[in-house]
Amino acid sequence: MSSTTTTAVADRPARLDLLAYVQIARLDHWFKNVFMLLGVVLAAFYEPSVMTWSSIAPLSIAVLATCLVASSNYVLNELLDGPNDLLHPEKRFRPVPAGRVRPALAYAEWLLLAAAGFGLALSLNWYFFASAAWLWLMGIAYNVPPLRTKEWPYLDVLSESVNNPIRLLLGWFALVSGRFPPVSLAVSYWMVGAFFMAMKRYAEYRHIGDPKVAAAYRGSFAYYTEDRLLISLFFYATACALFAGIFIVRYHPELILFAPLAAGLFAYYMKLGLQHDSPVQNPEKLYRQRGFMVYLVVCTVMFIALMFTSIPSMYDLFNVAPSGMTPLWTLGQPQP
Repeated sequence: MSSTTTTAVADRPARLDLLAYVQIARLDHWFKNVFMLLGVVLAAFYEPSVMTWSSIAPLSIAVLATCLVASSNYVLNELLDGPNDLLHPEKRFRPVPAGRVRPALAYAEWLLLAAAGFGLALSLNWYFFASAAWLWLMGIAYNVPPLRTKEWPYLDVLSESVNNPIRLLLGWFALVSGRFPPVSLAVSYWMVGAFFMAMKRYAEYRHIGDPKVAAAYRGSFAYYTEDRLLISLFFYATACALFAGIFIVRYHPELILFAPLAAGLFAYYMKLGLQHDSPVQNPEKLYRQRGFMVYLVVCTVMFIALMFTSIPSMYDLFNVAPSGMTPLWTLGQPQP
């Protein structure tokens, strides 16, 4: 542990502030585990037999295990970010920089949350456990010196957003073991997360307003500029579209109809990110953006519907062979 971290969490009050320990576990960030949904949808697409009432129990265990492991990462993040949070106009009021947390107890919380999550993960299967362990190890890589990837330009975005495909695997392995989902979609999902995270970095950088203060708060901001972050957004969106296209053409051309909605989602999120004091700085509060949330729900429903819909004429139009997956319903008649 660095000396700066020790200083930031020193001189704690004698009274135990239980609320502070709940807050550093960031229960309000559990919503991010909705990204497991894509893995569940893929499992239902490739293995329809897994979608029975008996699947509710393992899915519930999987979600709880993922939430516990994620909270373990959040506790570590709060502890090691304490010194830097003191330099942020809002984050300096968090429990650690505000002096409400005892380091020893918080580290115990970090380990106990991980142990509880791993115990639940092991009750499912080894593939799910390995994915949960990967999620936890990425939290260490992201936060702990000397690696601490959050301080490195571009690597900070990519190492955080890789949690997207990890959550995809967690949703998948909650129901299917011994097989892997398509890598092309997993990479595309990674780039979706990278786009969202880079937009958050852009909004944070603009909000701080002073490059020197920004660099003191986060090492990667010493390299970033608004232009560089905007260019990276273009890269992540393009990479996402490329790998999504591979998945669509190879496995399910019906999703071509989803492409305009997906493009609109990127554009909507970027619009929010470009606002003054942008709400994307705190994704856990995006539920307040009602228009965006409605659009997100529409996109989700349309994606799931198209995943289980067959439109045979599209295969002739784009000259691709059917994937062989059985749809829940069919639109139109198959070509003879």
